[in-house]
Amino acid sequence: MARIAGVDIPRDKRIETSLTYIYGIGPATAQEILKITGIENKRVTDLTGDEVVRLRDVIDRNYTVEGDLRREVQMNIKRLGEIGSYRGRRHRLNLPVRGQRTRTNARTKRGARKTVPGRKRTRK
Repeated sequence: MARIAGVDIPRDKRIETSLTYIYGIGPATAQEILKITGIENKRVTDLTGDEVVRLRDVIDRNYTVEGDLRREVQMNIKRLGEIGSYRGRRHRLNLPVRGQRTRTNARTKRGARKTVPGRKRTRK
């Protein structure tokens, strides 16, 4: 397994797909990195040591990935909470941040249903 940016990328997959296992690199960024390094899209097992070093250098020099990116995202969320913005408050309350409705849906963000006593509908 090639180790890039502190992540063991899978050997049996194509390099373009394997790079997306690194936090902060998606398909478009992976293609961009391959274009910069001049590596054609082949399997990770077929990479030479020189190519792995080139990939490592380009990613370290030009992109914020893994731990640094996670830390940056967390600091941005923390800053929103500290300045008292609406988005920061939504993050703190574990509710959708980007304007989605919560009367129905939003189950992924809010978690499993919690039954509240006295909330049944009364029949007339």
